[in-house]
Amino acid sequence: MRSALITGITGQDSVYLAQLLLTKGYKVFGTFRRASTPNFWRIMALDLEEKIDLIPMDLTDQSSIINAIQISQPTEIYNMAASSYVADSFECPQANVDITGNAVLRLLESIRIVNKDIKFYQSNSSEMFGNTPPPCNEESLMVPISPYGVAKLSAHHFVNMYRKAYDIHAVSGILFNHESPLRGLDFVTRKISNAVAKIKLGLCKNLVLGNVYAVRDWGLAPEYMEAVWLMMQQESPDNYVIATDVSHTVLEFATAALSIVDLDIDVIVTDPLLNRPIDIKVLRGWSEHTRKKLPWAPKTRFGQLVDIMVKADLQRWTDWQAGKTFPWDAYLYPNESKILRLCLR
Repeated sequence: MRSALITGITGQDSVYLAQLLLTKGYKVFGTFRRASTPNFWRIMALDLEEKIDLIPMDLTDQSSIINAIQISQPTEIYNMAASSYVADSFECPQANVDITGNAVLRLLESIRIVNKDIKFYQSNSSEMFGNTPPPCNEESLMVPISPYGVAKLSAHHFVNMYRKAYDIHAVSGILFNHESPLRGLDFVTRKISNAVAKIKLGLCKNLVLGNVYAVRDWGLAPEYMEAVWLMMQQESPDNYVIATDVSHTVLEFATAALSIVDLDIDVIVTDPLLNRPIDIKVLRGWSEHTRKKLPWAPKTRFGQLVDIMVKADLQRWTDWQAGKTFPWDAYLYPNESKILRLCLR
């Protein structure tokens, strides 16, 4: 049986990846950061709490990383952990660079020490391109303009270096924006779908946004995880751009969301305090290399993505009004006995 260690198991991408790997017969381990308030709602939303072995791990501590690798004995490691909210990276740049960038060096060095045959996937970001004119592929100039983008670029270079220097099967996936109903509320797409649902049900009045003219390339997260798995199955490691190759403005996303529930755009309110100190104007990918080599192509179009997210939030708030429990309100440690057993090894 193949085994996989997924770092940052509580995130959107991680749970979809775990779900996919389980269908392919993997034994799945997931690492999480200990916190005073557990954050396992995504795992529970996909009914994965009894199917994943959880390991507490600190990405700032290499001994903790090595311990997690020794416990899980993985054939593949997927590093999905990062401080992924770009705006927050301006508020806490040093912490963001350490977790998003330096931790990748610790992971790769741990693989070199423990077992160089472990395959490694690094989840990187289109934020690395900055304002390089689109469309962007694997060879495009990378000039990031946020601490998060700089940290991801350092991770990208670490992957390339360890691949060449130590012959480690290290893959860099350069993912453009990818969304789902499991996206956090601090991301603009989920902020839009959630607010639109609440406005429709009379729970709030306005959709408050920052820069509505930012242009992004949005796809569906579960489909992108299929591409991630395919990358790791190739004979030779490489770098891959994952994108729809089509882009839209934030305003277009909001307008599409409002139209689904027959609301007008006059509910949109802009707040300049929500703007970043500096922002990328346009992000659009060019995934020709990926589509030819894997092969892979996105199936869900922009309008379908918006529809999926809005209807999911409508259902959530309808259930709430009916007195039903949100699955993400159950802030409990799943597999607590398993966590304790693993910690005591």
